[in-house]
Amino acid sequence: MAKVFGNIEPQDDYTHPLGPEENFNESMYFNFFDQASGYGGFMRCGNRANEGYAEVTLCLFLPTGEVLFNYDRPRIENNDAMDAAGMKFEVIEPLQKHHTTYKGGAVYLESPEQMADPGQAFRNNPHKKINLDLTQEGIGPVYGHATREDADTSPEQQFAKAHYEQHMKAYGTLQIDDDTVQIEGTGLRDHSWGPRYWQALHSYRWLTCAFGPDFGLMVSEVSPQEGVRRENGCVVRHGDKFERIVKVDIDTEFVEGTMFHKSMTANLGLEGGDTLTLEGKVKGFIPLRNRRAGMVTHIGEAMTEYRCDGRTANGISEYLDQVT
Repeated sequence: MAKVFGNIEPQDDYTHPLGPEENFNESMYFNFFDQASGYGGFMRCGNRANEGYAEVTLCLFLPTGEVLFNYDRPRIENNDAMDAAGMKFEVIEPLQKHHTTYKGGAVYLESPEQMADPGQAFRNNPHKKINLDLTQEGIGPVYGHATREDADTSPEQQFAKAHYEQHMKAYGTLQIDDDTVQIEGTGLRDHSWGPRYWQALHSYRWLTCAFGPDFGLMVSEVSPQEGVRRENGCVVRHGDKFERIVKVDIDTEFVEGTMFHKSMTANLGLEGGDTLTLEGKVKGFIPLRNRRAGMVTHIGEAMTEYRCDGRTANGISEYLDQVT
């Protein structure tokens, strides 16, 4: 079992009893990037059993910039498993090893920015068959919290009452129609449970990259409301050396006239006083959205080439903003 920083127990790697809140969400997320071939992506399954459905997302970035994407909201009746709409997550060894699969369809986007209008994007682009089968193993400690003391007591304002993350290695196969690619890469997973609305936050920036089994980063800048920032993250070295990030300053370049990010520089301050600079350049981008009660939330997902401390590797950059 991996080393743990926080109050996470092995049983937390499985699903939890449903809370009483209507918007109770339990989600697992895995991203992966094959540094040699340039393939990458993520899978997410979020159970909203009290609302009667799951949120199932597949996003695959191709080396030449195209994106394969699918989103579904299948009906579910309980929170017993992460298994919906062709996506399945299984715990092989708690806090260490997982099996993640997806078998189904995805829309093929030569111009992924079309997903700003998902209805048209799904109708006007070809679809491909996907069979993704990966084993995910921890290459770093688990870090996070099973509860957070400062969590807002209002379910409408909560976003991640319980949440933890871990850098991973991933290996297996990705089949797109009749073509199969071997995947051997690095990435990150997270697991959250508790009340969640995507509209509960003003914005966030989430940058993650595993440069290899000996060096990984997670950078988080969260604004629960305009003008308020929570800065944190971590640097993981050699599997179990854990350094907290306590200062985050991100300078982002956007595509002109849009909310689409295309590069960033993050100046990071570590708990012990050291500093790091993380530079990122977007290699593949897709704009996603979530709507509720008249509000629209933009979530920009990007495969990003990161440079830090003399190393280069692909990871993810995720930007959330409320559209006004």
